Amino acid sequence: MSAPRIVQQLFDLTGKTALITGGSRGLGLQMAHALGEAGAKVVISSRKAADLEQAVMALQDAGIDARWIAADAGNPQDIQRLADETLERVGDVDILVNNAGATWGAPAQDHPLEAWDKVMNLNVRGYFLLSQAIAKASMIPRKQGRIINLASIAGLGGNHPFMQTIAYNTSKGAVVNFTRALACEWGHLGIRVNAIAPGFFPSKMTAGTLAAVGEERLAAGAPLQRLGDDEDLKGVTLLFASEAGKHITGQVLAVDGGVSAVIGG
Repeated sequence: MSAPRIVQQLFDLTGKTALITGGSRGLGLQMAHALGEAGAKVVISSRKAADLEQAVMALQDAGIDARWIAADAGNPQDIQRLADETLERVGDVDILVNNAGATWGAPAQDHPLEAWDKVMNLNVRGYFLLSQAIAKASMIPRKQGRIINLASIAGLGGNHPFMQTIAYNTSKGAVVNFTRALACEWGHLGIRVNAIAPGFFPSKMTAGTLAAVGEERLAAGAPLQRLGDDEDLKGVTLLFASEAGKHITGQVLAVDGGVSAVIGG
């Protein structure tokens, strides 16, 4: 038996390739930086080419081998094109981060059907279709791969009285069990599937809630008395993507300052 690897070796992603959806800003871009800083080649995707160009410039300025592909992760044809183009341009994908997402605020009794479908198609169906496409073409044949799904603490419980996001919460609850089910089915194929459940991070998606409730009030509800920042997803992303997490699958880790640990959280 060979000697155990040192920590730096376990977390090293040199020679690996990662695809991150919703990677042009916010949490997706933070995770792209984490994977690239650990040595991975990264491909980021979102709908807007201009945003992607700017994000890739920032990644490249940090010394990361990065490129972009514009695609709508809520559209089945675009998802297949994204998978095909990624594999054609960079070869096998070792790490898939399903991060693209949408939310919609409306009282449950008045929630529009088209908005419900938009959220579910992007947040749940899109994760499934891209995971399926990448796994069939690249991960299953090689019997190796890591899939990281972005859930949310909104998928771990009910709702705060000031939030009216039933479609988003429902979709993130689905991501939690999608992660567990896929981990169970694909474990024997060498594919690890885990999820990150962020709490409140300042972002375009949370801007409305932060403005309505206030950052101080939201931070006060967390045991650590703070919101997430632009470093707080890096560690867990690298753990799930690397050999350091080779015995972890089917897990959902909340990165929320302790919010989900509070009674009635």
